[in-house]
Amino acid sequence: MNSKPTINELIDQVLSELERLNYAHGSRRYFRSFYKKLSAFACQNDGIYFSEELGRKYLKEKYSCTVDYFTENMPRHLKDPIRKIRILGDYQLHGIILKRIVKKPGYIKPPQFEKELAAYEKECENRDYSKRGLRTRMQRLFFFIDYLNNRKISNVNEITPQILSDYIKTIIHHHEKSISTILTTLRVFLNFLYINQFTNEDLSQKVPGQNKYYYPRVPSVWIKDDVIRMLESIDRGNPTGKRDYAILILVTRLGIRVGDLKSLLLTNLNWQSKTIEIIQNKTKTKVSYPILNDIGWALIDYLKNARPISDSPYVFIRMNPPYEAFGENANLYNIITKYTRLSGITVPRGQRHGLHSLRHTLASNLLEKGTPLPIISEILGHINSKSTMNYLHTSLEGLRLCAIDPEEAAK
Repeated sequence: MNSKPTINELIDQVLSELERLNYAHGSRRYFRSFYKKLSAFACQNDGIYFSEELGRKYLKEKYSCTVDYFTENMPRHLKDPIRKIRILGDYQLHGIILKRIVKKPGYIKPPQFEKELAAYEKECENRDYSKRGLRTRMQRLFFFIDYLNNRKISNVNEITPQILSDYIKTIIHHHEKSISTILTTLRVFLNFLYINQFTNEDLSQKVPGQNKYYYPRVPSVWIKDDVIRMLESIDRGNPTGKRDYAILILVTRLGIRVGDLKSLLLTNLNWQSKTIEIIQNKTKTKVSYPILNDIGWALIDYLKNARPISDSPYVFIRMNPPYEAFGENANLYNIITKYTRLSGITVPRGQRHGLHSLRHTLASNLLEKGTPLPIISEILGHINSKSTMNYLHTSLEGLRLCAIDPEEAAK
């Protein structure tokens, strides 16, 4: 007897689960309408059961969708139908609806795992992990915890190698670097559970490894003229413009990380020695940046003429009440996007253009001027020069000098 549900039975199960998860009535109606058309399509094609092949065929015929949504970026107008197909596939495989959205602050830990998660978080804090690193690590872990909770796992001793295998199947569509970090997070957490006697078996040994060579992504860099255009597009006649200009010039001229910008204190500005002295959030190392003339005047203009009156000890604060520091999860991406659009800069498809890309641009420019890698590493705050060596790929002129003439080599 085949226990596999038919496509109509699977659809009914998914719709019931959506209702249990408190999806809005309107959302469930759209799901029901979509699945009704899919069911009719399956009937026309003699399909009794749902399969990935059937889902892909339906998307191709009805939406002209030819992308491999496991490995390729999904076009914006196709995300909704692809999501509805993937929900059927996930539920058929795991019996749950997987969450594929980024976790928001205020995550509520399932009560059966609360003690273990609190202990692990405390262990990470004792190891002096950065706040940002800890937050990222815990967010990766929360996806796994949600998966266990949806599978009705009541305690960590019920985790089995099969459950781990099932969960890992849900992340195979991620980028290989993301998969590697998720597996590492999982392995460390499971080992922590065993060492601290929360589990009877060390399941970290059951998490597979990745036999991948180190192929770092080539950093995204800006054209020098585009950086100038972007900075010139800022209206420095209004308070927000003064603040944004000071932020962007600190990144373009000194390569300061976003996390360090957000935590920059007024006391970190040493006007007597013309330096900015901070302890980096990521590396925990003390660094000193020079307050160059253009940076100094930009900071003075912002602090004297734009910064709202506030008791906040931070240099950069919100321009609307309450006048306080940027949020913990703020990446300031909206600032650079705003001026990229105002300046009419066209960003090539697939190229990153956040604040971090301005750090890449600074490193690339320094490299082209002949600055040694150790000095660039020190400027960017890299502990390991291996990270800085990635910028060798961005110096086209330098790479041309390394090219071998085949005729000369033959001689």
